[in-house]
Amino acid sequence: MGIFSRLSDIVNSNINSMLERAKDPEKIIRLIIQEMEDTLVEVRSSSVRYIAEKKDLERRIARLEDEHAEWAEKAELALRKDREDLARGALAAKAKAAEAIKALKQELVNIDDALARQSEDLARLQDKLADAKAREQALKTRHSVASNRLKMRSQIHDDRMGDAFRRFEQVERDLDEMEGKVESYDLGRKQQKSLADEFADLETNDAVEDELARLKAKVKSGGEG
Repeated sequence: MGIFSRLSDIVNSNINSMLERAKDPEKIIRLIIQEMEDTLVEVRSSSVRYIAEKKDLERRIARLEDEHAEWAEKAELALRKDREDLARGALAAKAKAAEAIKALKQELVNIDDALARQSEDLARLQDKLADAKAREQALKTRHSVASNRLKMRSQIHDDRMGDAFRRFEQVERDLDEMEGKVESYDLGRKQQKSLADEFADLETNDAVEDELARLKAKVKSGGEG
C-alpha cells in the first residue's frame, strides 16, 4: 500500500508535516512524488472513462428523445384514424421513453459532477506535485552542499593531512639548515672584489676626497675671518 490510498488523501495532505517527521526526507519526498504521479495517471484514466461514458449517455438520450417524439406522432396518427387503442399504446411507449430519458439525464448530471470534482482535484494535485518537485530539488541542493562541506571539513581535520603538513615543514627546516651550512663556509673569508667593484671604490674615494677638501677650505676661510 502506498503513502496515499485516495486522491483526497494527497490533495489534503501536509507535505511539510510529513518531511518534519521523516528520518530520511529525500526518500520520503521521492515516494510522495512517485505516489502523486501514479495517482495522476490513474485519475486521468478514470476521467477518460467518464468522458467516454458521458458521450455514450448523450447518444442514448438523443436516440430516446427521437423515439419519444416519434411515439408522440404515432399517438396523434392513431387518434386521427380512430384507433384509440393504438394511441394509448403509443402514449405508454412515449412515457416509458420519457422515464428512460430522465434516468439517463440524471446519470449524465452525476458524471458531470464527478468530472468537475476530478478536474478540481487534478488541478490541486498538479500544484502539490510541482511543490513536491521543487522541495525535492531544494533537498538535493542542500544535501550536495552539506556533503561537500563535510568532505572539506573531514580533509581539514584529517590526521593524514596534518602529517603531510608537518613533513612539509620538516623539509623546509632541512633546507634552511642546508642553506645555513653553505653560507657558513663564507663566514670570515675576505670576499674578492670584481673589477667593476674596484673602479666603483676609486670613484667613491675621489668624491670623498674632493668633498673633504672643500670642507677644509670652508673651515679655514671661516677661521681666518
